[in-house]
Amino acid sequence: MVGGYENCYTGSSWNTQHCPDDVTCAKNCAVDGADYAGTYGITTSGSSLKLAYVTKGQYGSNIGSRVYLMAPGSDNEYFMFKLKNQEFTFDADISTLPCGLNGALYFVDMDQDGGAKYGNNKAGAKFGTGYCDAQCPHDIKFIRGEANSEGWVSDPTDPNVGKGKYGSCCTEMDIWEANQFGMAYTPHVCNTTNSGEYRCSNPVECGDDENRYKGVCDKNGCDLNPYRVGNKNFFGPGAQFGLDNSKPFTVVTQFITDNNQSSGKLVEIRRKFKQNGKVIEHPSFNIGGKQMNSVTDGYCDAATRTFGDQNIFEAKGGLTRMGNDMDGDGMVLTLSLWDDGTAFMLWLDSLDPPTEPADKPGVARGPCPITSGRPNDVRSQHPNAYVTYSNIKIGDFDTTY
Repeated sequence: MVGGYENCYTGSSWNTQHCPDDVTCAKNCAVDGADYAGTYGITTSGSSLKLAYVTKGQYGSNIGSRVYLMAPGSDNEYFMFKLKNQEFTFDADISTLPCGLNGALYFVDMDQDGGAKYGNNKAGAKFGTGYCDAQCPHDIKFIRGEANSEGWVSDPTDPNVGKGKYGSCCTEMDIWEANQFGMAYTPHVCNTTNSGEYRCSNPVECGDDENRYKGVCDKNGCDLNPYRVGNKNFFGPGAQFGLDNSKPFTVVTQFITDNNQSSGKLVEIRRKFKQNGKVIEHPSFNIGGKQMNSVTDGYCDAATRTFGDQNIFEAKGGLTRMGNDMDGDGMVLTLSLWDDGTAFMLWLDSLDPPTEPADKPGVARGPCPITSGRPNDVRSQHPNAYVTYSNIKIGDFDTTY
C-alpha cells in the first residue's frame, strides 16, 4: 500500500480494507519495481532478450513473463512503432519450447504513457501499466486509472491468478506466436470507441465465453499458420523442415499499403524468414481455389469460409481497421512467454477443437497430441524452457535482414 508495507493483493485476493472500491483501491495501492532476473527470469545481453519459463526465486516460483519496449532515454514512455509501409524484423531462438508453450512477440494499441494520463495512475509505463489486448483480459489489476477489484474471483486453473469484472481491450497484431510444433501470425481488431486501452464492463462487451463473437474485439483474428493451411513440412525441429527451428532464425514481417506509402490503406501483411544466410519465403498454399502466401482481406474471407468460422475480423473492419489503429501514436512492442490453462495452446500446435477430426479443414494446427499443453505437466517436464529474441529492427522493405 502507499506509505506502508502491507500488500493490497495477496495470492489471488484483494485486501478489502485498502480496496473497498476500485477508485479508492487505486489511490491506496502502489506498484512495486521488479527484480527482472531473480524473480522473473528475464535477462539481457547486448541486443538479446531471454525470457525463462520457470524461475525459482526467494519467495516462490514464477511462470513466464511479459515485457514491453521502452522509448530510448525514457523511463516513462513506451516506444511507439509506426508499422505501415515498413518491415519489422527480429531473430528468434525457440529451440527449447515444447507443446503447450507460446513464445509470443506482438504489438498492442496501448497508451504511450501506460495510462498515466488517467488521474490515479502514478506508475505509468515505467512500471509496466496500461496493458491491453484483443482478448480483453480480466486479470489486469489496474485499468484506466482504477483497480479491477470489483467482482474479483480466483482463477480455477491457477491459484495465483484472479479475474475482475472489467477487461482491458485493444487492437493486437500478433507478429509471432510459436513453439517448436506450431507458429502463426495474426491480426486482431477491435471496434472500440477510442484508441488505446478500452475498459469493457460486461460479459457481452468483453466477449466472454458464449459471447465470444459479440464483444468489441475480434478474439479469433485472421491467423496464418502454415500447418493449418496444409503445409506440415515447413516448420519444425530438424533439417527435414523448410525452416529448422532447432536453430535460430530471422523473422521478417512487411506491412504493405495500397499506395506504397505510410499514408496508404493497409492491404497485406507479408512474411518471410532468413536462416543460414538464405531467405526463405512463406510457403504458398491453395485456399478457396486460389494460391496465396500472406494475410489479405481476401485470405481472411477464404480461410473463414473454408474452415467454417465466422469472419469477425472483417466484420470489425479487417485490415483497414488494423491500419487505422497503427496510425496516430503507433503501437507498443510486447514480448512474452506463457502457458495456457484454458485451452492448453491446442489452437496453436494441435487440434482445435480437439473433438473434431484432424482431416477437417482448419482443425489441425500442429502435430502435438490433444492431451498436451496442461500447464502442470509442462512446468514439471520443461522448467528450463526459454525463448530468446534479438536484433529487433524496423525499416524500409528488404533493408533490415
